[in-house]
Amino acid sequence: MATITTSPGQTRALELNILARKQRSLWRDAWFRLRRNKAAMVGLGVVAVFVVIAILAPFIAPRDPIQQTTANALADPFWGSPQYTNPEYPLGSDQLGRDILSRLIWSTRVSLWVGFIPVSLIFLIGVSVGMLAGYNGGWVDNLLMRITDVIYAFPDLLFLFIIMAMLRNTAAGNLGGGLVLMFVAIALVNWVGMARLVRGQVLSLKEREFIEAARAIGAKPRRIMVRHLFPNVLAPVIVSVAFGIPSAMLAEATLSFFGIGIKPPTPTWGVMINEGFVVFSTTPWPVLLPALCISIVMLAFTFVGDGLRDALDPRMKT
Repeated sequence: MATITTSPGQTRALELNILARKQRSLWRDAWFRLRRNKAAMVGLGVVAVFVVIAILAPFIAPRDPIQQTTANALADPFWGSPQYTNPEYPLGSDQLGRDILSRLIWSTRVSLWVGFIPVSLIFLIGVSVGMLAGYNGGWVDNLLMRITDVIYAFPDLLFLFIIMAMLRNTAAGNLGGGLVLMFVAIALVNWVGMARLVRGQVLSLKEREFIEAARAIGAKPRRIMVRHLFPNVLAPVIVSVAFGIPSAMLAEATLSFFGIGIKPPTPTWGVMINEGFVVFSTTPWPVLLPALCISIVMLAFTFVGDGLRDALDPRMKT
């Protein structure tokens, strides 16, 4: 029986090829495990539907979301009593005669902005601060972590209330109807959790062999942080981002409900709940419909976050 012999060089090349294939398949393997999680895929589908609605809002909304028609005020949804419904308003109208369906569609766009943009700022600030503090150590770590501790000491919601109440009527508060201030306020309050997470991951990785090897060949700290540390802390960061998006949306809804969020007439689900609560005893739908949208989106992102946590956990490999 013939035997195939390989030279040491060929064996080494084969080992390196297999290693490279395994490294390239890490994220593909995570995607494979995520697809097997039915709840996560349902949540991802729901999020995709709401993103499409937000993008196409100007084309699919039947009416202007701020157009008032007092003649059709407080119309019931199509499943209500025929004498109180209007075929032109399938989900009814609020006390000012504005189409609830159109306002829900446009609110999807604003609420998703509030979800994604502040979390993007949280990602940039938190990863940068955590990476610098964890890698450099010493006085840099002490300074950045003391600043983080000071901000972390404030209750999140109370800190948001203070920022929005103080700056709401300033020039900064008027930008984009209060959207810009909302983005900045949510990011300023919530970046500390991301920074502490990244710092902990970097502290556990910076003394590992592959980091020592990078230092030994003369790699600069910036290259080590970007090319070696950042990819290895990305998995828990992605999970944190997935859970941070619905938290930001809920924060906006809470602030708008108390009247210090995004300024009317810009429609958001929180603003709709705030305005509809006045007529809740007469008709509950102006409150229940936006509350239902918030619940569905938050549940969808929670399913996605749970799925990502399981998919990116090395211990879940099968």
